Amino acid sequence: MEAFLHANNNLDVLPSKIREYVEEKIKLCQPSNFHVCNGSDEENQQLLSAMELSGVIRRLRKYKNCYIATTDPRDVARVESRTVICTKNMNDIISTPKSGFAPITDPNLPKNLKTTQLGNWMDTDEMLEILEKRFAGCMRGRTLYIIPYMMGPYSSPYSKIAVELTDSPYVVVSMRIMTRVGSNVFNEIKTSDGSDVVKCLHSIGVPLPTDKRVNPTWPCNPEQTLVTHFPERNEVISFGSGYGGNSLCGKKCLALRIGSSLAKREGWLAEHMLIMGVTNPEGVKKYFVAAFPSACGKTNLAMLRPVGLPGYKVECVGDDIAWMHFDDEGRLRAINPEFGFFGVAPGTSKSTNPIALDMVHENTIFTNVAETSDGDVYWEGIGEVIDGLHETSIRSWKNKRWSIDLGEPAAHPNSRFCTTIKQCSILDPEWNNPQGVPIEAIIFGGRRPEGVPLVYEAFDWQHGVFVGACMRSEATAAAEFKGKQIMHDPFAMRPFFGYNFGSYLAHWLSFGAKTGVHLPKIYHVNWFLRDSKTNEFLWSGFGENIRVIDWIFRRLTQQASGCKTPIGIIPDQNVSNGILGNKLNPALLDISKEFWINECKAIRNYLEENVNKDLPDEICSELNNLEKRLSTL
Repeated sequence: MEAFLHANNNLDVLPSKIREYVEEKIKLCQPSNFHVCNGSDEENQQLLSAMELSGVIRRLRKYKNCYIATTDPRDVARVESRTVICTKNMNDIISTPKSGFAPITDPNLPKNLKTTQLGNWMDTDEMLEILEKRFAGCMRGRTLYIIPYMMGPYSSPYSKIAVELTDSPYVVVSMRIMTRVGSNVFNEIKTSDGSDVVKCLHSIGVPLPTDKRVNPTWPCNPEQTLVTHFPERNEVISFGSGYGGNSLCGKKCLALRIGSSLAKREGWLAEHMLIMGVTNPEGVKKYFVAAFPSACGKTNLAMLRPVGLPGYKVECVGDDIAWMHFDDEGRLRAINPEFGFFGVAPGTSKSTNPIALDMVHENTIFTNVAETSDGDVYWEGIGEVIDGLHETSIRSWKNKRWSIDLGEPAAHPNSRFCTTIKQCSILDPEWNNPQGVPIEAIIFGGRRPEGVPLVYEAFDWQHGVFVGACMRSEATAAAEFKGKQIMHDPFAMRPFFGYNFGSYLAHWLSFGAKTGVHLPKIYHVNWFLRDSKTNEFLWSGFGENIRVIDWIFRRLTQQASGCKTPIGIIPDQNVSNGILGNKLNPALLDISKEFWINECKAIRNYLEENVNKDLPDEICSELNNLEKRLSTL
């Protein structure tokens, strides 16, 4: 592949501290060549052509500059069991579980690793010693690519400069989509001495030549994979996986794990949230953020095409990450630090998200989707009728001919599309505002098939933080869990906390005690309630979700009434029979005493076991108050 790239070996464009870091890693990893990326179209096309020639990606004939990559089947999702935050003090990152730490049984994991349901920790020096051995010579026979990149708008006081070193050209072209890479980054770097630049090192972990049995088009090292973070050093080190957030270090590693640690230190919030602008029929515009676990509809909501309520308009600022600060006037403002979308493909269709489907037909990299013989993409839920594909065949993500009779999906459930934000047809005019957009509502949600109503409003900020802390949702294919068990996923951040969850809660609560700030209202939504007899969804969802957004919008402007319940404020009967639809199933707003008593027990057990002595008193008080309110129901 090196023959197709005119390597730029000039490290002088980097600040001295970053140049020293790069030189140190070149010496450690021993690549055959290295290249400083400039993000140009020419560089990008050279890399794409080289990967296409070597079989790493396949060009989609039906679309402009679109490609498919298929991974090793062992490298398809986040590896949460191998994702670690490293500091000197364990309690900075995790709480000691009430029942103690489970022993490490995986022979490929460090014996001194401390694992919990809210994150994993290891001593910095011990982990660095292990990584030193894994990275020694790991890039022999490969090119080391140096990617200077920016998270957030240029010239924004809230953005962060970073550099990623990787031996994966797939990572280079993907990072160019997902972050700001180019000459402007070098201009930003010139104003820095390098001390505040976040350093990221990534390797697939397969030097050449190799005696390991590896996928020739997707080399990786699953047995030795570690995704590590060092918040005290502003550093990410990832080894062995080439998939998504494990290798695109700007994604979850910097944006959330390192980002949340920086946010705690500097007094802001780094969250797993979409950012959307909503304009009502009267022309009034408000911005919301919303936190859902992966594959629970964040992208669909961020790109909502309203149905049923004429005059509403939704515009997208971002679909996954929000960095939020209180400005000088006390208003919460959010920027999207990313530059692209890394969306889940299955379920994306003309009916669920036509905006996303339209934007991925140009300059997009698909991973682990299926391909039709006429050069199109295919995945479950795309909307095409399989029986109608008479003149085409389907090549699955496993690179074999596929039919429905095989009993397995054509596309991996966590298959992805990676495309630039500029191709979104409903991109908000303020998406690139260095100061961010003003946030008036925070929405939490998840997949709950029963018990949790369609929408409710928190009583106040403290109660809203409690609602976020108690989020639970069905597990999705984005992580390495199987089945549809209900999992605790507080703030939709369970896999992404960069520091102790108890301290995280205290940080959120602290904003409620500040003077001179305008706190957004907090809501919880659940699009996924099912009929207990038919198992069909009770809510039509997708474009109809604008009805729920409308109620929230009207609550913010004191134009909609609500009914107080033990768990929060729900739409009253007049509203639910009107704005939310005349045929609204009453079960969508039902509050079951028995369900919520059991929910409280599950929440209490979870928090006492996993947050233990670090749980803020305010959260305990909110749980006690909820139980008291339920007792009178």
